[in-house]
This record gives sequence, C-alpha cells and structure tokens, in this order.
Amino acid sequence: MRVVAEDGSNLGVLPTDQALKRAQEVGLDLVEVNPKGTPPVCKILDFGKYKYEEKKKAAEAKRKQTVVEVKEVKIRPKTDEHDLNVKIRAIRRFIEAGNKVKVVCRFRGREMMHPQVASGQLQDIIKAVEDLVNLEQRPMMEQRTMAMLVSPKPVVFQRLQQLQREREKAREKGEPLPPTPEEEEELHDDDDDDDDDDDDDDDDGGEEDGGEEKES
Repeated sequence: MRVVAEDGSNLGVLPTDQALKRAQEVGLDLVEVNPKGTPPVCKILDFGKYKYEEKKKAAEAKRKQTVVEVKEVKIRPKTDEHDLNVKIRAIRRFIEAGNKVKVVCRFRGREMMHPQVASGQLQDIIKAVEDLVNLEQRPMMEQRTMAMLVSPKPVVFQRLQQLQREREKAREKGEPLPPTPEEEEELHDDDDDDDDDDDDDDDDGGEEDGGEEKES
C-alpha cells in the first residue's frame, strides 16, 4: 500500500505490517483513504478526529446544498390584474429561492369555453418573469386546468451561491446574516391570503378567486 505520513509526507509503497508498525510508533491509526488506488492509499492519522472531520464536512455540504422544490401557484380565468400581480410577485420569490413553479389556471363551468383567456394570463406571467426563468413545460390542458412549469435560470443559482458565501462570512464574523429568499418569502405571505381558492363554490356561479401558493 502507498502510505502517507501523519505530517502529509509520502512514505512510498510499504508492506502492511511496516505501515502498521509506523502508525503504532507515533500512536496513531492506519486508515485507508483511497481503496481504488493502485496500490491503495493509506494515511497515518487519528481515526476519531478523521471521522469527526468527515462528518463535519458532510454536514456542511448538506447545509450548502440547494434543494429544488416545485411550488404551485393557482389562478382563475377571472383573476383580476391586481391579484395576478400578487401571484407574479410570489412566483418571483419562489424562483429566486431556487424552486421550480407550476402555475395552474383552474376552469369552472362555462369558463372552459374560453381557454384563450387562461393562455393569455400564462403568457403574461411568462413575460413578467422571463428574466429569471426557463419555460420547462409550455401551457397545456390537464382536465379542467391549464398548467405550465417554469424553472430558475442558472443566474438564479449563481446569486444563491453568492448569498451563501456572504452568509458564511457574516457567520464567521458574528454579524447578522443576510436574509435568504425563503426568509423574505415569509415576510410576504400575507400578500396572498385575500384570494384563496374556495372549493365549495359551484361550477357556474362561484365567486372568482385568485388561487394560492402551496408546496407540492
């Protein structure tokens, strides 16, 4: 096996018994760090400390990992301009947080006779967020709904990575952390509570509602 000493120097290729003896002499362990090497690579180190550092690295990597979720935003053909703008702001927040967004327009009763209205709404939404999104699924009918799926552009993830670096620096200095898009999203949750769907409305005459955002 190829052996790396406790100070990082290369001891070369040694028989297993010699490598173990060297580790015992310095009161440390012989740990295989690259079993696929030719020959395998082992390092003389403190195994307990090594396990702790590996666990810490894995936790740090998991914390930095960007988890992409699919958020859902509902609208109706009768959704007015104000409520549609509220939905657009919600979509932008979801995208800026690194999530995909499924926009669903629900039809009721005779609304099915005018799919062009929903198509126009979805096209307006695309134009309003085109600086942030790629159109992953074009607007298409799904039973009594028309839906599309948008996903963040690479620039969004670049901004999230930059924010993560800023938060790391702030954490090291003990300074207040810059808010994440998710934290900013919580501050705006009340924007969308005034026009939630009411599934008890009848197909033909229920009041118009603007839908809701939810995590799917």
